[in-house]
Amino acid sequence: MLMDAIIKPAREAGLELVRKEVPKIEFGEALVKIHYTAICGTDVHIYDWNDWAQKTINPPMTIGHEFVGEIVEIKGFSDSFKVGDIVSAEGHVVCGKCRNCRAGRRHLCPNTSGIGVNRDGIFAEYARIPISNLWLCDTEAIPEKLYSIFDPLGNATHTALKFGMVGEDVLITGAGPIGIMAAAICKHVGAKNVVLTDISDYRLELARQVCPDVITVNTKERRLRDVQREISMVEGFDVGLEMSGSPVAFNEMLDNMIMGGKIAMLGVQGNDTKIDWNKVIFNMITIQGIYGREVFETWHKMTSMLKSGLDISKIVTAEIDYRDFERGFEMMHSGKSGKVIMKWSD
Repeated sequence: MLMDAIIKPAREAGLELVRKEVPKIEFGEALVKIHYTAICGTDVHIYDWNDWAQKTINPPMTIGHEFVGEIVEIKGFSDSFKVGDIVSAEGHVVCGKCRNCRAGRRHLCPNTSGIGVNRDGIFAEYARIPISNLWLCDTEAIPEKLYSIFDPLGNATHTALKFGMVGEDVLITGAGPIGIMAAAICKHVGAKNVVLTDISDYRLELARQVCPDVITVNTKERRLRDVQREISMVEGFDVGLEMSGSPVAFNEMLDNMIMGGKIAMLGVQGNDTKIDWNKVIFNMITIQGIYGREVFETWHKMTSMLKSGLDISKIVTAEIDYRDFERGFEMMHSGKSGKVIMKWSD
């Protein structure tokens, strides 16, 4: 049986909508009929064929990793999933054999294979997913479409909850969708002041729509020192979340942290990023790298927050038919969109 799929056909810029065979599942896997997918920055990198993609992606392959869908076939014993269940999935497939996997720290597996990156992805009418990676969706409590962005929401959750938030002053650099969702999470769990910086007025306005309580700052126009005085901060930010990948933003964060402050870094810095390490040492700054989600603790936490009132629905700024995927990538390239969702079934 044939299906539609969006693939990376060759080692060059662009993607293609093709007809290909529905994947055949093996023991321990489920076949999922895709309902909704979301376009990630990773997908944009693959589309553009940047340096990272050239080193990582092996065309031809189906891309995409953010989705929600329905199990239509399952092979292997499972008392947690059955045909007809609505599911999403953790995008990092781990080995299950290394020290970290065996200790329950699957997010630290050194042999991780990424869905839609190192193996065929989910921009297709059907996808095969390891049962061990599935997440059961409670669509009575949470709208089904939101599950298609659980992957980036998980990145935001993992980063935002790495350090204690209650009563803390928080600085977030980078108002992309993940940074905006992180700001909403910080306010939801009890942060005092949450300051979100960017140089895009569109993104900062979107942030205010998603999280009205966030303090947005265009760093081309305002200095963080001045913002601190305006909100009666005395010593600096307690927690920093670096989401931008910008060396300028990272250095500005270091300049505005409290003595003993803590920074969680999700944004990928370039190899040429320079910082004053004496500031880190003498101010006793903790810097923690963040990658992906804690499997499945992060999924439990973001589900619980959404059920208890966290609202990130406005981060979705467009929904399109998958056949119109080129328009979706145009929106992502424009820098004037939040999450773009593609619909795959009626």
